[in-house]
Parts: sequence; C-alpha cells; structure tokens
Amino acid sequence: MTHAIRVYEPGGPEVMRWESVEVPAPGPGEAVVEHRAVGLNYIDVYFRAGMYPAPAKPFTPGMEGAGVVAAVGEGVEDIAPGDRVAYAGALGAYAETRVVPAERLVRLPDTIDDRTAAAMMLQGMTVQYLLKSSYPVQAGDTIVVHAAAGGVGLIQCQWAKHLGATVIGTVGTDAKAELARAHGCDHPVVHTRENLVARVRELTGGAGVPVVYDSVGKDTFAASLDCLAPLGTLVSFGQASGKIEPFDIGVLGAKGSLYLQRPSLATYTAKRGDLLRMAADLFDVVARGTVKIPINQTFPLKSAADAHRALEGRQTTGSTVLLP
Repeated sequence: MTHAIRVYEPGGPEVMRWESVEVPAPGPGEAVVEHRAVGLNYIDVYFRAGMYPAPAKPFTPGMEGAGVVAAVGEGVEDIAPGDRVAYAGALGAYAETRVVPAERLVRLPDTIDDRTAAAMMLQGMTVQYLLKSSYPVQAGDTIVVHAAAGGVGLIQCQWAKHLGATVIGTVGTDAKAELARAHGCDHPVVHTRENLVARVRELTGGAGVPVVYDSVGKDTFAASLDCLAPLGTLVSFGQASGKIEPFDIGVLGAKGSLYLQRPSLATYTAKRGDLLRMAADLFDVVARGTVKIPINQTFPLKSAADAHRALEGRQTTGSTVLLP
C-alpha cells in the first residue's frame, strides 16, 4: 500500500486528499516508478480546478516526477528495474509510487540529481521547444518573457541569454526583478508600476520585438500583441490569469500581420525520438552549468495543497519540488 493525492471534484487546494492507494502490476509497455521527487507546475492547478478536464474521477494530479524503476511490464526493452528515470506529461505524479507508460520515461545521467530532474523536466523541455521550435531564437534577437522569475521564466532567461538574445522580462516585485536579472534577464519590467509596451518600444527604438512568450494569458494578451514588431510571433503557452477571451483575428492583421501560437509540450514530445532529443538537449545545458535549476521551495507531497496556495498566491519563485 502506498499514498497519493486524490481529487474527487474540481475546486480549490482543499479538494486534494492524501489517501492510501494500491499500485497495480505494470501492464504491457508500462513501468512502476518509486518517486524520489515530484515537480509542481501551473498545469496542476488547471486540472485541480477543472479548467482542464481529468480523464476520470477521482484522479491524481501532477505531470512530472523522478525516481527509480521498480518493475516493468511486457515489451519494455529500453527501461529496466533499478534505472533512475524522470518524465513529464503523464498525469498522476502526486503519488509515492505509480505506473507510468515506459515510452514517457527518460533515463537520468549521473550528473542530474532526482530533485533537479523533477524540477526541470516539464519546465525545461517547455523552454526547449519555446526557444528552439515555437520561435527559434537567434543571436541578436530581443525577446519578451512573461513571469520571468517563475520556474519556466528563470530557465528561459538563462537559455535565451546563452543563445545570444537580449531578454526583457515581466515580474511582480523588485525582489523578483533582481532574481530574474541574476538569471539572465537584461531588462526586468515590474508590471505593477511600469508600462510594458512603452518600455519595450523604448528599449527597441520603437521597433518592437520578434517574439513574446506569454504564460499569463488573459491579463497580458493585449499588451503582448502590442509589443510585437510586424510579422512578430506571440507564443501563448499558459493562462495563469485566466482564459483569453475570444477576439477578432483581424486584429493580428491590423497590428502587423502577426503570428499566434498556442503550443503544448504533449505535441512536441508525442514521438519518443523527439522526447529523447529534447531531454538530451536539456540535460546538456544543465550538466554544463549553462542553465541552473533554482529549486526555491520544497513541500512534503502530502502537503500539496499548501504548495498550490503558494503557487497561486504568487509566493513562489523558480521551481518547487514535492517530496514523498
């Protein structure tokens, strides 16, 4: 018998219950993973609150974790018991032990510890596709990153700086501005008192930027569009402030023939070959110290509700890890 967080009906953090559960034997193509650390992400809030529908009820939240393979099912050849592994994108991570599709698992190199792996798989591979595929950042680009002091933001600022970009990042406080600056953000903009669009136009000589990466959603959508240069791209990959309201797509033409993308990690990692390639790219920049993964908060897994309250209250910076 093991334990997991279970959600029976959508709602606030209080709907998450710590309960005893049974872990079945792995079926064909599956593996049992004993977690050493579990990642916290805003998508967990979306599932808990019902913004994203869970496939069944009750369900266990959580999309990423790291641990040790305890058993594998029939047909699993490239993962074996005893392997240190991590994954992202498989709902059900808020558990001490769980069954995971083996094709979602990636072996961890010795240079990456369990907590770092759990903190970076979803966020780090998200940054990988944002910077390499959604809009391939080139040396000399000036980009805008919203929530620059968050988990994705701190990774993205570092990686973009490594690629030769100038980074403008939005933050909520002066303390978060200093944190973002220390991780590669050239120009932190405190959105509670500064006008982002005016600041971007000032920093770019009125030209605007080729790309804005926006995980905030409703509250920032209009300003994000106004930051773009003609033919610029808005990559909207989250909605921490709420869903973006329907709008006339003619706005994109009127503002300079703009591009809009709503990507997901699931699409970019749907093929195992792509998953392994993206994970290897992430492991490389972390192992070399190019990108550091700041784990600024930890919570016991059974206290996941407290972690959600901190995340939604904007009391966290960098990555947060839940410990079984």
